[in-house]
Amino acid sequence: MIKNISVIGSGTMGNGIAHTFAQFGYKVSLIDVNEIALEKAIQTITKNLDRQIAKGSISENQKADALNNITNFTNVKEGVKNADLVVEAATENVDLKLSIFREIDSSAPADAILASNTSSISITKIASVTNRGDKVVGMHFMNPVPVMKLVEVIRGYQTSDETTKTIMQLAASLEKVPVEVNDYPGFVANRILMPMINEAIYTLYENVAGVYEIDTVMKLGMSHPMGPLQLADFIGLDVCLAILKVMQDGFGNPKYAPCPLLVNMVMAGKKGVKSGEGFYKYTAGSKELVVSEKFA
Repeated sequence: MIKNISVIGSGTMGNGIAHTFAQFGYKVSLIDVNEIALEKAIQTITKNLDRQIAKGSISENQKADALNNITNFTNVKEGVKNADLVVEAATENVDLKLSIFREIDSSAPADAILASNTSSISITKIASVTNRGDKVVGMHFMNPVPVMKLVEVIRGYQTSDETTKTIMQLAASLEKVPVEVNDYPGFVANRILMPMINEAIYTLYENVAGVYEIDTVMKLGMSHPMGPLQLADFIGLDVCLAILKVMQDGFGNPKYAPCPLLVNMVMAGKKGVKSGEGFYKYTAGSKELVVSEKFA
């Protein structure tokens, strides 16, 4: 039975995953080598719990319980030693993830399940650096984790039926909707989403229409709550680029090649919301959607 969860990485996805497990009564070890990042993560979780209180979805007591369920660690070995499940939520970099999985495989209990929140990197490849391929699985949460219902549960080549079933049931216990998918580049969500975002960037790059116009067509014409360029900013343009490269390499198909405009924007440090500018300009405290001067 899964009770103790270790989450590696305290960024946007990591703190959201920790928040969600803690809210539903699981004991969470939140692990990050950067102590300041951990402090910032707890501040973010506290703010998001306050938002839930304001909406009436949780009480003050539930907030206190959730925060009490989280313990911070800067040492991976210490943070995973009692884990029933380890969820890795580090940067979308294959070498980093392989290094983390080697470490947690040697440090976590032998019967612990090891999951990755990767949005595109092969679970089979990640499992290959461990000695428990049957217990390695993908657990791809959507952002923002406390709000979004979907969890893609990705079966690697060696992932057992028992591991898959356990993670499907665990996701359901978080009031999520788990969907089982097989291990191919981009899985389902990003295999469909990223080519759409890339095509929207090409549409801008080729001067078919502007940023606002492209997003408006998709919002009003296709009932998307957010246009593809705004969504790309929200995900992070560097993350979009990394996923497209994984898919291009994985399939060997030029249709996944990232638009040159996307490549240039990432090189220029224009990564979307996280950097304050992408296709739109973001100002702290303002919810107004302002197209970047570059595209105005």
